[in-house]
This record gives sequence, structure tokens and C-alpha cells, in this order.
Amino acid sequence: MLLAAMLLTTVAVVAAGWRRRRLALVAQATHELRGPLQSALLAVHGLGRVAGEGVAERVAAIDLELRRAALAVEDLSAAARGGRAGERVAEVDLGALLQAAAPAWEVLARDAGVELRVELPGLPVSVRADRLRVAQALANLVANAVEHGGGAVCVRLRPPGAGPVRVEVTDGGAGLPAPIADLVSAARGRCGSRGHGLALVAGIAARSGGRLTSAPSPRGARLVLELPRAGGPLAGGARRRSLRLGRAGGRGAVASPAGRLP
Repeated sequence: MLLAAMLLTTVAVVAAGWRRRRLALVAQATHELRGPLQSALLAVHGLGRVAGEGVAERVAAIDLELRRAALAVEDLSAAARGGRAGERVAEVDLGALLQAAAPAWEVLARDAGVELRVELPGLPVSVRADRLRVAQALANLVANAVEHGGGAVCVRLRPPGAGPVRVEVTDGGAGLPAPIADLVSAARGRCGSRGHGLALVAGIAARSGGRLTSAPSPRGARLVLELPRAGGPLAGGARRRSLRLGRAGGRGAVASPAGRLP
């Protein structure tokens, strides 16, 4: 009798844990569906105000956001079986991906009254990962910085050198309320549709062979997405391009040398 009771208790605990995992996966997919759809709607609304300026770039950004939304729907469907959609690993040019995503981020930042700057090296930086998953990770980092950090938000792609590729997202807010590991852990059992951004980023980074970490910053938070590089290190001496984006009432992206604001 005691053995049977222990077995039933074990089964109940395992079943409850499995149910919580499925609910958390559904909640994560729902969270990820909200972001890109909101970005796409705002970007489409912005098309009517630019009078033809940068329309191609905005359309490309909308396309990327809608592809993210479609992937989230696939995740939502797979979550019912306790998993997520498969990943398509290939060589990803992070600079090109950042440029494609920047117009949608610009609209989000402008809507929040936040200045957004994207800094890119002068040579391609590639990783081997799923392009849409990396887009998910980057968009969540930027959305968190815009919503919770405020101030000036800077997205900086660093050349890899001998180590991993690093994308840094820095904001001008009050900083993280807790260590990243604690924030990610707290989201695992959360069933609501909010508060899953960092857990999504950390999961994508880990599955890609990288990691999500933080770095010291004079002000606000600096989150770092590290991903394994696809090729060798970049040649030295590359100039850095800077895109100034999303100041409230501001204009579109403007390139400037040496990573400084125009």
C-alpha cells in the first residue's frame, strides 16, 4: 500500500511538472507573438508618414517581423506537444540582420520617445545559427531596453576577434532588478504572457552554442548576446558605421563614421 501511494505521488508530481512546462511554453510563444505583430502594425502605420522615404527598408523590416510572428505561431502549435518548432541553422550575417530589423525598432523607439542607435562594424560578421531565432533574441533585447530601460538605447555589434561574436544592448535606465540567471529562472514557471523576453533570449543563445550575459555599464543595463562565429576573425582596422534611430519626432536612419552620433 505504501509503495502504491509513493508511486501515485511520483506520477502526480511528474504530471504536474509536465503540465507547468507545457503552459510555460505556450505562454512564451504567446509573448513572442505579441511583440512582432505590434512592431509590424506600428511600422505599417509609419509608412503613411514617410511619403516614400525608406519604404523598401521598412517593407523589409515588416517582412522580418511577420516571419517572426509566423515562427511564434509554429512554436505555439508545437507547445501543445511540449516542444517548439524546429530550427534552420545556416550562416547568418548579423550586420545585415540588424539593418533589416532596425526600421521596426526605430518605430518602437520613436513611439516610446526613446533614441535608438545601431552600431555596425565595417566588415561582415557572421554566425552559424537560425536567422529568425537570432532575430527573436535581438528584438526581445531591444524591446526590453526600450520599454524598461528608456533613455538612449544603443545596439552594438562587435567584431569577434578570437572569441565569440558579441551584440551589446545598452540602455539608460536604472539597471537590471536582479542577476540575469535569477530573471530567467523566475520566468520558467510563469504562465502569463509577459516577462518571458530574457528567458527566450537565453534559450536561443544556449541552443546556438552561445550565452546571454551582462557587462558593466556607466548607466543602465548592458546585456550581451554571445554567439559562435561562422568564419575566421575579422581583419583589423575596420571602420564602424553608426545608425541614429528613433528619437521622438526625429528622422530616419542616418549613417555616420566612427560610431558617433551625427
